[in-house]
Amino acid sequence: MWDFKSHRSDYNKVFKSIKRQLNWDANWQNADLLYQQLCKDKAFKKELFRKAIHLSSLWIPAAIYFMPKIVLIPILLIILVGNVILEYGNFKKYPWARKSFGVLFFRTLRNKETSREHFQFTGAIYVLASALLCLCFFGKEVAAIALTVMLISDSAAALVGRSIGKVKIYKNKTLEGTLAFFLTAVIINLLFFPIYPFGWGSVIACLVATLAEVYEDKIEIDDNLSVPIFFSVILTWL
Repeated sequence: MWDFKSHRSDYNKVFKSIKRQLNWDANWQNADLLYQQLCKDKAFKKELFRKAIHLSSLWIPAAIYFMPKIVLIPILLIILVGNVILEYGNFKKYPWARKSFGVLFFRTLRNKETSREHFQFTGAIYVLASALLCLCFFGKEVAAIALTVMLISDSAAALVGRSIGKVKIYKNKTLEGTLAFFLTAVIINLLFFPIYPFGWGSVIACLVATLAEVYEDKIEIDDNLSVPIFFSVILTWL
């Protein structure tokens, strides 16, 4: 029969040991949760900075609508060629290019974009390319709406998905971020109603643009290019 009194000291030692272990595990879990939260906050702040730069390109749809094509096309083409030369120079590690590229773009790049073994364009090139294509092949109203949707809805999807996104629907895409893209795209089309009619074609175009953003890796086209092109095609045809 167990003699509790004679073994009380042993019992206390075991109890204290277990208590210390539980406290250590709890503190470790709290520290791990804090670290994860700090990493999430840092990633969100970086994404916020990226999208602020992304939204600064809203001058492009404004220029598409208000400036003559004959003036704007050469301007966009010069900027596009200059960006390609700068990015390639950075990839080849030319000192002048690396310094300029670092100042302009480094804080906006994701990790996968800074560790490429082969030369690839950044999102800025695709934004300029999509602007040129939309300007050349579609009406200025459609092109302006398409570029605005790409710039604003993509930013909304990323920020909402990173901040409150919980339900994963495809890889790192969340239901909340996807809904944010679609709803902001529809709102943008409604705001453009005075210069372009809003109807079911607009809603379908927004849906196609949303799917192009979600399944970017499936279609293997950067969403800065696929979203405005697909949107413009659907809106024009319907």
